[in-house]
Amino acid sequence: MNERGATRVGSAHGAMHTGYGDLYNWNVTISPQEATGRSPRRIADDQLRRLRQRFVDPAGMGEARRLLAEHSTVILSGEPGSGRYAAARVLLYELPRETGIFRALLPGDEGEATLTDATLVGVGDRLLLDLADAGGTRWAKDCRDLSSLRKVVHEQQAHLVVVMPYGDDLESDLQFLRADIARPPAEEVLLRHLRLHGVPHEAFLQPAPAMTEFLGEQRPLAEVAGFADRVRRARAAEPGAGFARWCEQARDARKTRRREVARLVAERCEASQRALLFTTAMLHGAHSDVIHRATDVLLHLPGGPREEVPSLACKDLAERLEEIHASTGVYGHVQFKELDYDDAVRVHFWDHMPHLRPLFSSWTARSSKLDDPHLTPSLREELVSRLADQYLRTRQWQGLAALADEWTAGTGSRALVPAAVHALSRGLEHHEYGSAFRQLVRVWCRDKQLTRELADVLRYVCTNVIAPTHPDQAMIRLLHLARREHGTTPALDALCALVATSSRLRRRALDRITRQSSTPVADSRLFLRICDPGPLTEPGGAPHALVDERYVQECVSLGWRVVLTHLPQPDWQPYAKRWLHVASDSDEHHDLLLDLLVHGAGGNGTHFAALYAVARAAEPTTTGGPGRGAKTTDRLLHKISATQGLRPPDASSRSASPGGTTP
Repeated sequence: MNERGATRVGSAHGAMHTGYGDLYNWNVTISPQEATGRSPRRIADDQLRRLRQRFVDPAGMGEARRLLAEHSTVILSGEPGSGRYAAARVLLYELPRETGIFRALLPGDEGEATLTDATLVGVGDRLLLDLADAGGTRWAKDCRDLSSLRKVVHEQQAHLVVVMPYGDDLESDLQFLRADIARPPAEEVLLRHLRLHGVPHEAFLQPAPAMTEFLGEQRPLAEVAGFADRVRRARAAEPGAGFARWCEQARDARKTRRREVARLVAERCEASQRALLFTTAMLHGAHSDVIHRATDVLLHLPGGPREEVPSLACKDLAERLEEIHASTGVYGHVQFKELDYDDAVRVHFWDHMPHLRPLFSSWTARSSKLDDPHLTPSLREELVSRLADQYLRTRQWQGLAALADEWTAGTGSRALVPAAVHALSRGLEHHEYGSAFRQLVRVWCRDKQLTRELADVLRYVCTNVIAPTHPDQAMIRLLHLARREHGTTPALDALCALVATSSRLRRRALDRITRQSSTPVADSRLFLRICDPGPLTEPGGAPHALVDERYVQECVSLGWRVVLTHLPQPDWQPYAKRWLHVASDSDEHHDLLLDLLVHGAGGNGTHFAALYAVARAAEPTTTGGPGRGAKTTDRLLHKISATQGLRPPDASSRSASPGGTTP
């Protein structure tokens, strides 16, 4: 039932080769547009939609929907393996999505507020609080804090689904929100997946003892989904074999493959045989040309196995593939004859030849750079993912992270940017190690000496992997990256795109770069981009605009004060002109926007003079014409004079400090 998001990074083709030797010309560029990619909100919704297509309602799902609709909150209880987490995500996906974003709450974690913090919830947010692994004192504390969180959820017209620990008690005043769900019938889950895989309905009617045996073992739902996928692949390999045979292949793929591979490796002692076996497993499904070249790379790597045999004396590729139980298909693509044989080979080499793991990693990097038209971007991604899975399976997540670092550190590492993206993405998406990778990305974004390549990789994974489910953490990491930029602003562009998805994120970003700033000069440049008066004055479905909040007003005034104090006028003048233009166009917020600029000047005469000069310069380009711009300038001058005590304050002026609402 778990859905994995895919990561795609494009690359350009190579140029003409006019000399000797190999030419690697993968001009990989992650532009600001590519780094931002689709909206994190869209990515999250697409992932949830794919999950919904495969989802079978467990018992109790109807009651969970009713509670969520009536109370905006539901607490799910159920045994591990019952699909609680998938049910929670489906419940949130089914809600209207006019405003707000989907996000997984991490209370108290870096970049996340506590459950009692009113700023935790944005208008219309769809929130998932997974406390399945919280036990003892933490669960008791979270139960006490849920009442405060529910109040904010209700006020913000948001929705909250909580997954509670199995077997723990629930506070009596929260019992009415509890929905007990039970594991859906495994056969229904399997058939749903098979239908989505295109297996015809008539096939299900055929007797399949292997399927009956598998379903009788009461496997977790994730394994049921895996069984369906193996049936799909068995059908693709042997279309005419029949449903019963496909199910036999799916069953045997996990039970006997590793023993078979161990025997084969013991029998095939030649270096060329083992190199071909490993290469075929790592590039399973690739064209035979790719398999041949990648095998040659492995044989000639420093420290790799070598066999010097005259070319014409060598066995041809078809004969060598037959020796390792593989063959080429109609279009020249190489596959093993037995289902999931490739996975068993990868596991065997990794587990039983640990001294060769550095060699396998180096080979993966070299092979992913091969300039071959048959080596598609998806195949390059699959190659890196297969290597990453071995690191994660054997609990060596630090080794995988070090590999991504290595791939972005050396000369000529531009060609390995996609590989580093895929490696980090695999770690970030891992259920057990995802939090460790997010923490590592935060440290790298803040403290690590960054190459251009590593900065691109970090920006990409923050935007496309972390942000869809953990936008607060992505925002913090992009802030760290943006502070360190010089000359170009791709991280700041990505940050602005992210905060544009949520008023709550914009509020938190403003708080970070004004009230919690330790780098005022750098943060003042970020402030000018994030403190855009357009989004600040547009409610966007919320009861009020962000700029109406007292807390936001204080952040804005403080931000302008730092800008006017630390930045030269040419740097901030274009942003001040936009601010004045928006003020001229706004009836409701006209005075407030001008008040915020005046408060930002902090009573400094030099700042007042600069603001007035900018206002005069902005008049000709005002939307309503120079006359309307002149009225805004006069209004600004009146407020400046009142602040200096040269004329009485205007009673109609809305003060930025004492007025406004609380968030």
